[in-house]
Amino acid sequence: MSRNGGVLDMMRLMAQKIQSIADSIADEEVDAFTHAILSANRIYVMGAGRSGLVAKAFAMRLMHLGFTSFVVGETITPAIEKNDMFIAFSGSGNTKSIADVAQTAKGIGSTIGLITSNKDSTIGIIADVIVVIESQRDAVTDESHEYDIRQMMGEHKSFAPLGTIFETTSMVFSDALVSHIMEITQTSEGELKKRHTNIE
Repeated sequence: MSRNGGVLDMMRLMAQKIQSIADSIADEEVDAFTHAILSANRIYVMGAGRSGLVAKAFAMRLMHLGFTSFVVGETITPAIEKNDMFIAFSGSGNTKSIADVAQTAKGIGSTIGLITSNKDSTIGIIADVIVVIESQRDAVTDESHEYDIRQMMGEHKSFAPLGTIFETTSMVFSDALVSHIMEITQTSEGELKKRHTNIE
């Protein structure tokens, strides 16, 4: 059976794209983002759709590292304060629900972090630290409506539809960032395991 255009070829193509994106990320952006996380009292994360799943996974890893982290929108998430950090995962940087929360957090005095493919965006303008993850996604102002738009229009310009490359690369980046913070803080994998849930 030919693998041309098959699943394994798509995996290799995605891996190549992720490597290309990694080569384009500025070290200064990563250093500033890392410093902001290490300096924060508590960390709040948010994303819409699949980016929201990446944000939740990142919040879980931060908790495993010993940080106090929350997912915005959960019932147990407390009020954000001045010395806290709000991190948004948004490919467009314009998702209204996330931008509104970012504006509120900014007004309180929290540090705003953004992982995006569009630094010149609503959230990008107010962000203190930004990591730019390039992608081939079409221009959509609010990705919380993107799925419906694409379903109706039947338009997919990238080989990985609906912002998949941004979301996948964001996941890889956030996991790599966790590994980097583990090295900085000299946190062992055993310490992370101690904080892993034991009541599933």
